[in-house]
Amino acid sequence: MQFRYAPDIRTAFPQLQSRVLLVDGIDAKADPSAQIARLNAIADRRLAATSEGEFPEIQAWRRAFSAMGLKPTNYRCASEALLRRYRKERALPALHPLIDLCNAASLAFAIPVAVFDTARVTGAITVRPAYGTEIYETFAGDVEHPERGEVIFADDTNRAHARRWTHRQSGWSAIRPDTTQALIVVEALHKTAGDDLAVLTSSLTEALAANWPAAAVTELEPL
Repeated sequence: MQFRYAPDIRTAFPQLQSRVLLVDGIDAKADPSAQIARLNAIADRRLAATSEGEFPEIQAWRRAFSAMGLKPTNYRCASEALLRRYRKERALPALHPLIDLCNAASLAFAIPVAVFDTARVTGAITVRPAYGTEIYETFAGDVEHPERGEVIFADDTNRAHARRWTHRQSGWSAIRPDTTQALIVVEALHKTAGDDLAVLTSSLTEALAANWPAAAVTELEPL
């Protein structure tokens, strides 16, 4: 499994930092509620001090979305959307133990955390501008074609697994009850991104080991 960036993405966003974890041996039976509670408490403290729009992590993504020609208040990165919903509802819906854990980590660190079922990905995932011919499947099962130039996560079959960078993940490769192997991608653009991603992935790795002790967790080098 490979995760890589097209050269023009690296050129346009030289400040980009990312970490990638491959997790083999997960199931839907784990109960990460203790870890989720600790992560939610971090988010609660941050949100008590200021709104998510003031977080440096979110502001960096807003600048990136503006640079891509997207209005940040119309197209929010995944972490901002989660924080916004959490601030209003004080909870997020339970979906799958792995997704719930990763969503809590995204809340705590204000950093997008994408999770893909590797069985639904062919070849490598490349973050690149869309050609406009890719196939993207929504959670409702509808098929779309990303706009030409839009930043997507694409595999070797020209299938898009996320649209508008961290804005919309595909239903095609979403984690399911029978998922056994997952790819976790965390990305950030703010000044302390490197250090923050290291802490985030360390926290996630510990939580994964606690909840899926038989799972193998491998950190992959983004190309």
